Amino acid sequence: MALCEHVTDLPDVDPAPRTPQGCEECLAEGTRWVHLRLCLACGHVGCCDSSPMKHASAHFHKEGHPIVRSFEPGEDWRWCFVDELIV
Repeated sequence: MALCEHVTDLPDVDPAPRTPQGCEECLAEGTRWVHLRLCLACGHVGCCDSSPMKHASAHFHKEGHPIVRSFEPGEDWRWCFVDELIV
C-alpha cells in the first residue's frame, strides 16, 4: 500500500458513540447505505460512494478530514481523499 503524508497525523479514534450501528446521516434521514466508512480524524461513520447519499465523501468535503477506513467486517483498508490512494 502507498503512503501519504496524511497518515502520520491521525489520532486514535473510535466510531462516534452516538450512532455506531450505521451511517449517521442515513439513520437520521431514514435512507439506506451500501458500505460504511470510519473517519480516522473524528470517528464519524458515513456511507460510501456506492451509496446514494455518499456521506463519507460529503464529510471529507465539509470537514477536510482526509482519511477513512472501511467499517465493514473483515476489511482494514484506508483511503486518503486528498491523495486518492489506498494507504
